Amino acid sequence: MTNYHILGIHQKIAPLREKLLRHPLYERLNTLEDLQLFMENHVFAVWDFMVLLKALQIRLTSTSEAWVPSKSPVARRLINEIVLCEESDLDINNKPSSHYEMYLAGMKQCGADISGIVRFVKLLEKGYSHKSMVKYNVAEVSKPVQEFLRATLEIVRAGKVHEIAAAFTFGREDLIPDLFTEIVKDLDHKAPGKLDAFIYYLQRHIEVDGDEHGPMAYQMIADLCGNDEMLWLEAQQAAYKALEARLQFWDAIAALLPVPVAGT
Repeated sequence: MTNYHILGIHQKIAPLREKLLRHPLYERLNTLEDLQLFMENHVFAVWDFMVLLKALQIRLTSTSEAWVPSKSPVARRLINEIVLCEESDLDINNKPSSHYEMYLAGMKQCGADISGIVRFVKLLEKGYSHKSMVKYNVAEVSKPVQEFLRATLEIVRAGKVHEIAAAFTFGREDLIPDLFTEIVKDLDHKAPGKLDAFIYYLQRHIEVDGDEHGPMAYQMIADLCGNDEMLWLEAQQAAYKALEARLQFWDAIAALLPVPVAGT
């Protein structure tokens, strides 16, 4: 059955999605060094995805030791499936690994600098709060990274589960175009053995974002918003805000990369 509210959100965010999928950033990934710089920034978005996922897990499943069934079986199944995959998938060596750790392995293999994200995560492990990390920039991340993380934090701290679900579903789904995978494979030919782990990560990302999770995510939002027009409007606004943040992040990363010279 067609959900016209879901279609309405897709229509609203379509121009932003198109800008992201056709972003000039991809044309600037011409060398291994360009890709390294991209990964050193994008890895924070990989980590940030887990913020939305964990926020949903806390709100839509039972996480206390005195277990009780949560209200929405559809949302419960979706979130638990995605958590299982994101935290405990199988890596290129068929060993359990989170997608974040797979990405980190890809960075190490291609020679990207992992010190920024490692410092960020270690400070969290030491007890610094998510809020203080973003607000006061304790880990001294770049301004574009800080702004991207802040956009997600604002949605999560507002505490409205339908907004978090909308940012999760529409703000992160299928935003890496096929062109990017082709660019990475082309760079792999130029630097054999440097990008095997990253290509595997991209392939897994495409596989798990396939047919099953998408419809379940839409059903989750439909369950959360029901027939309440205000909730649907807030979900739409959250989705738009999440995509705006991603577009601004892409703009900032692109500005760090060399502009391709015509005819070369």
